[in-house]
Amino acid sequence: MIEDTQDSLFSDAHPLAKDVPHVVPLPGVYLMRDNTGTIIYVGKARNLRKRLQSYFQVNRPHDPKTSMLLSRAASFETITTHTEKEAFILESNLIKRHRPRYNVNLKDDKRYPSLRLNIAAPYPNLSIVRKPAKDGALYFGPYASAGAVRQTLKFINKTFKLCKCRCEPLKKRARPCLNYQMGLCMGPCFSEVDREAYKEAVHEVIAFLRGRTPALIRKIEKQMAAAAQTQNFERAAMLRDKMFALRQTLEKQVSVTTDFKDRDVVGIAVENELSVVTLLRVRGGFLLGSRHFVFENAMGSEPEQIDAFLRQYYTASPSIPREVIASHLPADKNLVEEVLSEQKGAKVTLAAPQRGDKEKLVRMALQNARQALEEQFRQKDSSLDLLQRLQKQLRLQRLPRRIECFDNSNLGATEPVAGMVVFENGLAQPSAFRRYKLKPSSKPDDYAYMAEVLRRRYEKEDALKPHPDLLLVDGGKGQLNVAMAILTDLNLTGAFDVAGIAKKNPYAGEHQDKIYLPARANPVQFSREQDLLLFLQRIRDEAHRFAVGFQRKRRQGRAMHSLLDGINGIGPKRKAQLLKHFGSLARIGSASLEELTSQPGISESLARSIKEALEVH
Repeated sequence: MIEDTQDSLFSDAHPLAKDVPHVVPLPGVYLMRDNTGTIIYVGKARNLRKRLQSYFQVNRPHDPKTSMLLSRAASFETITTHTEKEAFILESNLIKRHRPRYNVNLKDDKRYPSLRLNIAAPYPNLSIVRKPAKDGALYFGPYASAGAVRQTLKFINKTFKLCKCRCEPLKKRARPCLNYQMGLCMGPCFSEVDREAYKEAVHEVIAFLRGRTPALIRKIEKQMAAAAQTQNFERAAMLRDKMFALRQTLEKQVSVTTDFKDRDVVGIAVENELSVVTLLRVRGGFLLGSRHFVFENAMGSEPEQIDAFLRQYYTASPSIPREVIASHLPADKNLVEEVLSEQKGAKVTLAAPQRGDKEKLVRMALQNARQALEEQFRQKDSSLDLLQRLQKQLRLQRLPRRIECFDNSNLGATEPVAGMVVFENGLAQPSAFRRYKLKPSSKPDDYAYMAEVLRRRYEKEDALKPHPDLLLVDGGKGQLNVAMAILTDLNLTGAFDVAGIAKKNPYAGEHQDKIYLPARANPVQFSREQDLLLFLQRIRDEAHRFAVGFQRKRRQGRAMHSLLDGINGIGPKRKAQLLKHFGSLARIGSASLEELTSQPGISESLARSIKEALEVH
């Protein structure tokens, strides 16, 4: 009787509804796949059967995003867990691994720099890192840009004078470094430095980076008064300069609360297919910065998206505040608090304040999120307008939402390579860029190189990748003809539009780059649509930069192999270590014996062998 009722319930519903009664009513995770088998959504549930029934019941209304998901779902599978918490963690891991289209997918934070302070070292110093690790060091950030973190580091180096040497353990120098001579370093690599004085400077840096600037100023002010009282005027003057520098920095910060606590503030704005989550970092009552996270086609209500964001963001974050306030609380608030508390090692609370200073902070986050969302729509509208005009100007078959551009690079006939860059909706997509090692030849042959890379991109397994709407090749009519010949050979003629971009020839009286199209003798004239030409030039320049960078890296690797491999005592690990530390073969060759011996495993005799090998060249 129960089976009959369930069959009638799902008889006119989604085709997958018939599989729901067989799902166990236990906690777990469900994965939805499209007709190619690709995972398009991952969700968790306290009761898997009830959760899936909510998707597939007859006449149940759904929002547009859920309707789009269900229209593409061809199958689903479930993974049961013992507890809801296990499902919570498993869902996060699966989203991170598969990055489904309709989930909130937080991009990898490697492009956002942080500051690392290794407090276990005898003389801790700061370094810029892209990916925090669980290594016992303290991490601060991430910062919104490389410029912001360099500016902060510059201020700290000038004000607190920590050691700048990157080698661990620290090795003594025969003479002081330039930083010491400029008064930017205490010089532990050159002379004995009072450990307690250095330790105090480290604590001051930590206080500054944690937003404790007002308390730090009060402390330095007392020290300055004490130094003046004992007539130690040199120290008093040094403390005065430090206090003035900190006050100038403090004036640039915005005080937002009077309780001087650390907290993160999260607000979300959603419209159509776009969501923007804004996070404000408040430390010691001062607003230190904000970041916007943009998601497309993210499933779920505002509380569900906040839930997914919090779990993903703090999994990768080097520091978690004791309090997170948000515009919407996750349905699994207690579970999120438990997971974050375990990760931090101290209690973390979530709240959605309705009044007072905290509510004003949430309103600030919401306002910033809405402004960022409006800016996203403006950019989309601007990009759409540009692409529509480009389609009209070049008479393309389709709107060029996805543009792929190829460029080759070689030095003579050695180490030929090619690079492919991808622009979608007018923006570069670095994750889709591809590098190609090409077959070497007796002499340079740009046509053969272009033919090889296009064939490799558009045949066999590469053909499964999404085709571009517009293929742009760097070169004139010759490269364009090669591209058309390869596409004809692969039965792809007409599958997408093709164009060639050639540099101007000033000696022939040309004043701008030229765009060639198949079956057209003369280049396209852009007249008043110069921004379209500039857009195509930007794509070409990015392809050139990408290919040249890869070629340079290949040459450098070959040079390292040929010059260092013959030195007894230099293996692959030490080669990689030297190149990572000094940055290039030239810098290794110009390094002093002291700098070389500061590297682990490099003795003085080995350093001399390296110098001799490189000086010959």
